[in-house]
Amino acid sequence: MTDARLRHGRASLALSFFVQGVTFALLVTRIPAIQDRYGISDGLLPVFLAAVPILAGVGSVVTEKVVARVRPRVVLRWAQPVVLLALLGVGAGSELWQAAVALGVFGLSVGALDASMNMMGVSLQRAYGRSIMLGFHAAYSLGGIAGASMAWAGAHWDLTLLVSYLPTVVLLLPAAFIGSRWYVEGKAEDDGQEAERQGGSVSFKLLMPLCLVMSFAYIGDSTVSNWSAKYLQDVLGSSEQLSTVPYNVYMVTTLLGRAVGDFGVRRFGAVAVVRFGSVLAAAGFAVVAVASGAWIGMLGFTMLGLGLCVIVPQTFAAAGRMFPGASDTAIARLNVFNYVGFLVGSPLVGALGDAWSYRGAMLVPMVLVLATLVYAKSFGSEPARYGGGHERPRTVDVG
Repeated sequence: MTDARLRHGRASLALSFFVQGVTFALLVTRIPAIQDRYGISDGLLPVFLAAVPILAGVGSVVTEKVVARVRPRVVLRWAQPVVLLALLGVGAGSELWQAAVALGVFGLSVGALDASMNMMGVSLQRAYGRSIMLGFHAAYSLGGIAGASMAWAGAHWDLTLLVSYLPTVVLLLPAAFIGSRWYVEGKAEDDGQEAERQGGSVSFKLLMPLCLVMSFAYIGDSTVSNWSAKYLQDVLGSSEQLSTVPYNVYMVTTLLGRAVGDFGVRRFGAVAVVRFGSVLAAAGFAVVAVASGAWIGMLGFTMLGLGLCVIVPQTFAAAGRMFPGASDTAIARLNVFNYVGFLVGSPLVGALGDAWSYRGAMLVPMVLVLATLVYAKSFGSEPARYGGGHERPRTVDVG
């Protein structure tokens, strides 16, 4: 495979990550507007919100079966337009059943999208012979910031959901579809990939530590996404305007951490980077829990973003290294625990906050993220550093 083809494949996949970041942010940041548009009651809203990650998990499991017959790039090429059209459907409907159908399609297709994107990212990293996975997730974070900014503009100007979503879909859908022409999956014919298509074997016992790490990371992430504003306002006494800042800070620090994280993996190895990220994230939760004011709390959320951001991309990469002959299967199964963490995290913190205290509730994700240290060795298979004696020749180091 030529260097130019690898570069084009990397750029097109990064575009897909970016588009998905925009799309997901546009959905989750406009949940109040979606609730108002369809008249969804407060009691029914959690059912709708839980249905999306549950169906995404189903989509990820189905993708595991599909990629045994077709390549992940085919799944991704068609899943991404479906996700964008489902977002448009959420904005265009008016009846409750229409919202249910659109969100259901969104959930199923986003599971296929997340799984296939990360399958391709792992195979490209294998072809490069060095860590590039964090860069793809940095593109996702950048898309999330862009999507959240678009959502803010739509809310600020009191635009309908359809008016907010339509220009984004019109712009991004053809861009993503055209970009999919340059998808590549590393050296699909080598490194056991052909054997994988015929049914590779994945030991769930070996994969379980990475599944737990994935869940812990998303419990931490969903805590920030769902509770940072309420925590700053209700516990630390900030203004309503200031309470919206921590999530934006978290997203920006996530972008920055992922933008430089690959260099850290190449220099120090995946194990060291994951350990550092876990300790920093746990320290961030501790600072949030004991903060005496809003600005100290924001420091904690900043530390959280820098710490958590490296864990998920490296977990996908570790699964690919652990099962080189069945990496697609391993990643599809691991991806399900993304949604498990998302489902568990927000209700867990909310229940503990109501029953005990929100300060105390922050200690639970702190302990779970810190538990990643116990499983850090799972990131440390020999090719983990993509450096030193086992790095591929620099002729494939194309970006």
